[in-house]
Amino acid sequence: MVSSLPSLPYVPGTDASSCILDAFRIAIAKRVSDALPPLTLEQAYVGVDYGKKGVDFTVALPRFRLPGKPDELAAKVVSSFQPDDFVASITHDKQFLHFQLNNANLIREVLNQIHTLTYESPTGKPSYGTNASGAGKKVVIEFSSPNIAKSFHVGHLRSTIIGAFLVNLYRACGWDVISLNYLGDWGTQFGMIAVGFEKYGSQEELQKDAIKHLYDVYVKVSRDAESDPNVKVEAAQFFKRMEDGDESALVNWRQWRELSVKKYIEEYDRLNVSFDRYTGESEVGREWQDKALEQLDQLGLITDANGAKLVDLEKWKMGKAVLRKADGTSIYLTRDIAGAIERYERYQFDKMIYVVASQQDLHLSQFFKILHLMGFPWASRLEHVNYGLVLGMSTRKGTAVFLDQIIKEASSVMHEQMRRNEDKYNAIEDPEMVSQEVGITGIKIQDMAAKRINNYTFNWDRMLSFEGDTGPYLQYAHVRLTSMERKNPELLPLPPPSQIDTSSLADSTHARDIAILLGSYPDVVKTAMKTQEPSGVVTFAFRLSHAISSAWETLVVKGEKDLDKARARLWLYICARDVLGAAMRLLSIRPLQRM
Repeated sequence: MVSSLPSLPYVPGTDASSCILDAFRIAIAKRVSDALPPLTLEQAYVGVDYGKKGVDFTVALPRFRLPGKPDELAAKVVSSFQPDDFVASITHDKQFLHFQLNNANLIREVLNQIHTLTYESPTGKPSYGTNASGAGKKVVIEFSSPNIAKSFHVGHLRSTIIGAFLVNLYRACGWDVISLNYLGDWGTQFGMIAVGFEKYGSQEELQKDAIKHLYDVYVKVSRDAESDPNVKVEAAQFFKRMEDGDESALVNWRQWRELSVKKYIEEYDRLNVSFDRYTGESEVGREWQDKALEQLDQLGLITDANGAKLVDLEKWKMGKAVLRKADGTSIYLTRDIAGAIERYERYQFDKMIYVVASQQDLHLSQFFKILHLMGFPWASRLEHVNYGLVLGMSTRKGTAVFLDQIIKEASSVMHEQMRRNEDKYNAIEDPEMVSQEVGITGIKIQDMAAKRINNYTFNWDRMLSFEGDTGPYLQYAHVRLTSMERKNPELLPLPPPSQIDTSSLADSTHARDIAILLGSYPDVVKTAMKTQEPSGVVTFAFRLSHAISSAWETLVVKGEKDLDKARARLWLYICARDVLGAAMRLLSIRPLQRM
């Protein structure tokens, strides 16, 4: 349904057809710029901010640096004020002007836009909250990247959760996204496994769970190596054969890699995460690794230390980094450099993002710097999205080593909690699936709730509680909104939006609060794009859930005698469900229908 609001001048960077609040902001900016020449419409628009405590929008007058006192400037804007389709009132408060919107139009326009972009989107997919800012651009995002035969630890989990969010975010902003899982599938640990597999390996166990079995072999052979120095010598010899392309050394390695990837695909699917491509250190060709050394040598940046090759980055305060070991085998910095060059040749990306822990800040800085020194113009397009540590993540039985243990633990804790309410529990069709989804939501929300650079302490009780700002609470809010249609069949199907009278909602502060939050969702997505932070989206989802929770008692649907009121309220809740669901999906969470 097309907006019925009067047309307004265009401000670059705005799009009222995907974010209706842009129209309200332009209307405010026009009032301010008309009253305060030589201020332009664009300059005024930048000064229109969300208000606090029930105020819709606020303008801080000093930011414009206009001649005259704030009081005089405010008087010019306020004196000519007449309410219109966009703005109901202006209040002058010290250096600020506070604007209240026309509630009836705000609510109607926001709900119309959500409905249209969710159910009548040109792409056929719900598109409310998306934008086209990245149209025509390509981004490669590398994340998760566990090591085969080593544990999938919490650091990989954070990379997986943040990376999956970034993939969804960039797609929502119109980018062409290629998601890569760059496996640690090469290196001396495979020499260790090869030596260990002869002694401890079992084809049967390997087929059952390759990740766990190879890890067990690695742990046992590492224990042997502590008492027998020959183990490491044999392992190094085996890895050298792999590097030299000896087929008899590579045949087992290929099977180990293939079976591990198969198992990982299953586990990622449970987390609602997928990759366009599983690549790995093994796929990086030798050619660019050699060329990188040659080029850096010509620049006078290579030093020799007992046969190993080091690159000297001291003058950029980045120390020295090993590029090749004394025995001639590669190291992961060299493979990263060559891998980036090969990726650019393959994808011609506009941006490439590495989602890696902040402990690797120096490594990434060295790696980006080396590419820059080698003269690649695209080196400036590489970005490191980093994150802090998770402290104390373990199962109730002790340390968690594998991702599936963490998921199982979350599911079983959740399952126990659900069983406490027998009636509700019996109404759930698939309690196993529900408890797993709620458990995973708990893990993800705890991870994304604060700024990603912060360390946080993993807390099972807090994470899986239904009280407060937790994953289960969000799922519960979505389920409750979803149940509104089931509980009010007599109101369905709702008439088309043009025939729903929303005027009764205009007098409700609850409806206004929900509408302005719903209207702000496209901005939440744009801000997340600027900061690369999921925490803003999580905060939005909780604010929306709280606003809805406050409205249940007053904006009642079941039992409301006035059918126009009941329909308008139901429509508000359906739109809220659609936006909350969109925010959850952006965070890679599967919104539940029942629990």
